Amino acid sequence: MAPYVVRWHPQAEAERSARPPRERVAISHAAQKLEASGPRLGHPHSSAVRGSEAAGFRELRPRAGRSRWRPLYRQVGPATFVIFAVAPEAQLDRKGFEAALGRALARWRA
Repeated sequence: MAPYVVRWHPQAEAERSARPPRERVAISHAAQKLEASGPRLGHPHSSAVRGSEAAGFRELRPRAGRSRWRPLYRQVGPATFVIFAVAPEAQLDRKGFEAALGRALARWRA
């Protein structure tokens, strides 16, 4: 059993399900790495989301950053992480990334 728990917000789960099958597998593998390593998961598999509004949010980087999708998550307990949204990679789609970050923040605050 993994030392950490990764949960999916229901709407983030729907966003993940809408990705192509190969991307869903890569996203699942990245979430498994988070379950195994927790807050120690570092670059290239995870990165902090920049911006004062995003404080505390991180992005998973499936396929060590070679995926165009970024699950946005934060730690919500000592051993629990919640993925709140699935965003496009920011350098490829800045507006899409910022919209997904807005959804993640709203879901976290709800």
